[in-house]
Amino acid sequence: MLKNDSNQTDYPIFDGNNPKTFVNQIKDILHNPPDLVIHTFTLSKNLHGFCVFIETLVDKNKIEHELLHFLSEEPIYSELDSSENIINTLQSRIPFSSISFTTDFHRCVQSLLKGKCLLVISKSRHVLLLDASMTPHRNVTEPLIESTVQGPQEGFTEDIAVNLSLLRKRIKNIHFRIEQFIIGTETETKVSLLYLGSLAPVAVVDEFRKRVRSIQIDSILDSTYVEEWIQDKTISPFSTLLKTERPDVMASHLLEGRVGVLVDGTPDALVGPVTFFQFFIAPEDYYQRANIATLLRWLRMLSFMLSVFVPSLYIAVVSFHQEFLPHSLLINLSAQRVGVPFPAFVEAIIMMVMFEVLREAGLRMPRIAGQAISIVGALVLGEAAVSAGLVSAAMVIVVAVTAISNFVAPSYSFGITQRLLQFFYMALAGFMGFFGLLCGVLFTVVHLASIKSFGVPYLSPVAPTSLSDWKDLLIRVPRPWMKTYPQINQTRRKQRGSS
Repeated sequence: MLKNDSNQTDYPIFDGNNPKTFVNQIKDILHNPPDLVIHTFTLSKNLHGFCVFIETLVDKNKIEHELLHFLSEEPIYSELDSSENIINTLQSRIPFSSISFTTDFHRCVQSLLKGKCLLVISKSRHVLLLDASMTPHRNVTEPLIESTVQGPQEGFTEDIAVNLSLLRKRIKNIHFRIEQFIIGTETETKVSLLYLGSLAPVAVVDEFRKRVRSIQIDSILDSTYVEEWIQDKTISPFSTLLKTERPDVMASHLLEGRVGVLVDGTPDALVGPVTFFQFFIAPEDYYQRANIATLLRWLRMLSFMLSVFVPSLYIAVVSFHQEFLPHSLLINLSAQRVGVPFPAFVEAIIMMVMFEVLREAGLRMPRIAGQAISIVGALVLGEAAVSAGLVSAAMVIVVAVTAISNFVAPSYSFGITQRLLQFFYMALAGFMGFFGLLCGVLFTVVHLASIKSFGVPYLSPVAPTSLSDWKDLLIRVPRPWMKTYPQINQTRRKQRGSS
């Protein structure tokens, strides 16, 4: 927000008597930046003015070829006597679709920073605000994280107007509601609340609206800023909001009665309420036949189990419960571990931490060097560690299976949750074996059962049980069988296709 310096007096309201002084005050408050353009024009002997804009925020071609050309060519202003006629005539004849006026200095400066052009004219009691904004933004491209083989290949961009248009293209419904908020005292970021008025529960919409309005922060630069404010306040690695970069995914959730949040400047959208099982659902499930989608969903659940439990099971068996292994496998593992200086728990921690370091290095390094880092880290270092006797070959296999399984997670944030659970279970298995692992599983289940996402139990429709919602849980039934909306969403309509 614009604030006056302590050594400055309040700026006067523009009255049309001295437009040059008013423009100089704007220049002073902005400290005369190099991209501030002040163009002087003359309408008649008695009428002159200034066209003020920030050239990095506006469409310069539109201003030069339409506005300035109009001001230089129009000959009728010498006939105007009253300031009211000037304003009315300009509003009706200037070739801009969005025109407003004000006398407030603060609003003039804020409008400049939002890409508007100011017309400050003598003998006029108002400043005209012309919307000529054109901020640079990325074109619509394929999503980088949530990629699919089949289905739409459009992803959100950093421009909220583009993102809204992508959703408008998919949801042509008179009940599609968009509520806009301005959040952040310094950035004044646009945050939009999206829902279908005919489907979304009133209580959930009100709760979303209440939490968004309660945000008190100076800057919003990413959707995660908003997520941390509006999510259910639980100390948990499990997210209670789904983050997506796909407009088709966002549209599908809105069409099932959920609520979405778009933040200007970020290509990610937030959706809620969500449950634990929705993090196993990929967009491609609905672009494949039901039987294929069901198989892929089972593979994701299996990958989750492998990613979370394989390292801890290996530690527990090797350290405490060798009797669970067949005799030949036990001899083989014992032979591999001869000469390894670390216990299984320490060995696993070292290898998992090294893999996490390599993963982060691959993400941060330039793309050209990323493959080299992966090859050197996975092949050369792994083989060298086994040859040097620092780790066993079985441990390398365990890390490889865990890493590959982790990449199967459809949601990037849920993949990070899996990695946190890996280390949690590894620590329990390293100190207490199967007993510690069982305690960890029970603690996780109890914790999941205690979480709610905007009033919806996190483990539903399993706990509490809603059998009608299982048709899109462990299996994905054919679409003709999905005749009702999910009960856990408490939608205002129950039957699909009803008005």
